[in-house]
Amino acid sequence: MDSPDQRRKRKRFFSRQSYTSFSVPVCFLSVRSSILCLSFLTFLYLLSNMVPSDSSAFRPVLVVSGLSLLSSSSSRNTAKSAQDFRSFLFPLKIENRVLFPDHISLLLSGGERDWLKEKNVADELECVYYSKNVVQRYRKGSFGGKNKVVLTKQKVLSVDVYEEFRLVVRCPLPSVDYSAVVNLMWRYKIEILGEINEFWVKNQTVNSWENVVYAATVDGDSAVVFVKGLNLRPDRESHSSQFSCHFRLGKWERNEMFTITTKALSAAQEVLRCSLPISLKGNHDKAQGVRVTVGATPRLHGGAYERALMPSVANIFISGLVSKKRIKGKYELCVCTMVWNQASTIREWILYHAWLGVERWFIYDNDSDDKTDEVIRELDQENYNLTRHVWPWIKTQEAGFSHCALTAKDECRWVSFMDVDEYFYLPFTSPGHQRFRTVGHATQNSLRNLVANISSSLKTVAEIRTSCHSFGPSGLNSPPSKGVMVGYTCRLQSPERHKSIVRPDALHITLLNVVHHFHLKKGFKYLNLPQSTVVINHYKYQVWEVFRTKFHRRVATYVADWQQNQNEGSRDRVPGLGTEAIEPPNWSKKFCEVWDSGLRDFVMATMADLWSGLLPWETHSL
Repeated sequence: MDSPDQRRKRKRFFSRQSYTSFSVPVCFLSVRSSILCLSFLTFLYLLSNMVPSDSSAFRPVLVVSGLSLLSSSSSRNTAKSAQDFRSFLFPLKIENRVLFPDHISLLLSGGERDWLKEKNVADELECVYYSKNVVQRYRKGSFGGKNKVVLTKQKVLSVDVYEEFRLVVRCPLPSVDYSAVVNLMWRYKIEILGEINEFWVKNQTVNSWENVVYAATVDGDSAVVFVKGLNLRPDRESHSSQFSCHFRLGKWERNEMFTITTKALSAAQEVLRCSLPISLKGNHDKAQGVRVTVGATPRLHGGAYERALMPSVANIFISGLVSKKRIKGKYELCVCTMVWNQASTIREWILYHAWLGVERWFIYDNDSDDKTDEVIRELDQENYNLTRHVWPWIKTQEAGFSHCALTAKDECRWVSFMDVDEYFYLPFTSPGHQRFRTVGHATQNSLRNLVANISSSLKTVAEIRTSCHSFGPSGLNSPPSKGVMVGYTCRLQSPERHKSIVRPDALHITLLNVVHHFHLKKGFKYLNLPQSTVVINHYKYQVWEVFRTKFHRRVATYVADWQQNQNEGSRDRVPGLGTEAIEPPNWSKKFCEVWDSGLRDFVMATMADLWSGLLPWETHSL
């Protein structure tokens, strides 16, 4: 029989045990027990990978040379151990592949979010390619049991978190003898993500970028879906009756999936709007992650109709549900832009416009690979209130701006849609514009105050248009060390087009936009501001080293790439340039008709002291 002291000790032991079990959801074990537990889990994991679930399944084996095995170091073993543990806890699954003209994008699910945001994930993954005849033979049932296949591998181009819950991995195009059904493997492991088996061959297809539903979000009780391949005419609304949206609902794990179809409410360019299913209306949490595609009924010969569902990689994503940037009320002035490789210039652009009064930034990153993401992260940490949206869809600027209008709608009263080489300049030279200003020169927050004054006095104005002056290389042969505002001072005489600041709540249901201006709801109008009040300096024709990158990629959907012999007389093409990125004679002196140092003088006189140490140039050098 226990003594009173023994009973008290046992009571205290069970009290501590009960507290640990229920108050803290972690079981604290001794070091020896933890090692044994982890070893057992590792054994089960390895066993599950060694024992085939189907003896007839095709399981390719990477043939590795003895030399590469002998060269393995302890650091590689350490990296492999870390990968083993991560991939065991957070397995990745390839959901979709999209074939672009210059790369293949893989969309992955799974993984642990904070780990996926680490910089070295791209260094740990490799792209794996199978020869075309191997895939074809397997599809015909020629393979059985284990088959040794020599795989081709290439380094991953980039890895990024996409829509918070997925990963986008960019791989190089395969060589001519290899299939575009690209796979992935960990660099230090002989293991492939999603090995070839019957499910992989039949369902993991490669989607062409020319014909795919690529993004979707929610706006009130409707879904807004972004589609490549509709071939609708630019700058006009199309008939929506031929389109429908199809929502995949249910539970994958229980194999209880079903589809709900709704009619399209509007169609324009690459954007469709459809009603949400009743079960998702007012329940955006439930809509998050739902796969959606588009049905089209094109007219065939003889007047017949045939419904066709488009391939889709789009899950509904509502950024507001995961955004950490909460505010009271709305920001007066925000900016939306789409960038590709602007790491060297985006800081100057953001600091300047923040001084003019921009409060919130939405940066749609179009596959940058020059550390643009790091600059954006640094600026956000400096309290410039930026959000970087990964937008891996090339030549979709108009659709991206439509998407951004919805993203910014709940946070912003006004949004400026502009490029990183465009700068607002408020000269205030005319005495006839007192209603737009309180002093005779631009001051801090002057752009925001100008917009607020127009908003309060002209209630039906929903778009503010400003003229653009296009600047040339200004005699320079290398990028200006003091920034674009100070370096480029010579421009064309006449303004080209205009850019807009809009009210996102007053946009037309189609979200239709072309060259940075939107169609508005009935009852709203636009206002053209005089050049003496505000103008945009568009540093369009910079030094050749910078300008030639435009030959690699144009971001707008409805402008021809300059490598193509299309629309050669269009204003979207540069006079005197052909289809190759060859510097024309006297490039540094072109596009120079008027010397205009207004913005440069303003920056030197007003802002240089404020920016000391924040920009690539020092105040004393001015």
